[in-house]
Amino acid sequence: MADETITRAQLSEAVYQEVGLSRNESADLLETVLDEIATALAQGESVKISSFGSFSVRSKGQRVGRNPKTGEVVPILPRRVLVFRPSQLLKKRINDGVTKSGSNE
Repeated sequence: MADETITRAQLSEAVYQEVGLSRNESADLLETVLDEIATALAQGESVKISSFGSFSVRSKGQRVGRNPKTGEVVPILPRRVLVFRPSQLLKKRINDGVTKSGSNE
């Protein structure tokens, strides 16, 4: 597996290359999209991106956990977690190992 992580700067550069906006406009567009997604998720809404997947927030109840080192029982408090479900198209693309350019990795 690759150890690389795609950064905001790389995403912004990709928008710049593909769309033709200025670098500043590309960065602003990326920030706006990410902010809209984060705001919707914080409000408990789901976000679906066609052909990519959907993000949703799930509530997890309180449960009992254990410290693996000491065996001590520790309560795990209720919390909300982010869940991503990839679309069938994304799953297929990942399993086929095909990149956008059509070459195999």
